[in-house]
Amino acid sequence: MGLTSASYRREIIGPDAELGENRLPGCHRVASRLKRWLLGPHQEAVRPKQLDYYLDEFTFRFNRRTSRSRGKLFYRLAQPAGQIEPHPYARIVRPIPQPVGVG
Repeated sequence: MGLTSASYRREIIGPDAELGENRLPGCHRVASRLKRWLLGPHQEAVRPKQLDYYLDEFTFRFNRRTSRSRGKLFYRLAQPAGQIEPHPYARIVRPIPQPVGVG
């Protein structure tokens, strides 16, 4: 079943269109909060190499911004850390090469 047959209407907005209203308020809210968060404590020091980690942290914080049980925040952060094997800093920075034919 295609999107057209499911009564999905597509509207293409060109670069010359006058938008008049905010068509995606949720997306704009998240994007503006992300930009403000990156410019705040990080002072534009975010490097592309670490961007995934910053986005993961932002997502975690954004999804829990209205949480009523803030006391569980540290517990929820530490919980996944206990479920994986430790990764020493040297191995993260300089991964150990795998022998040929393994992995």
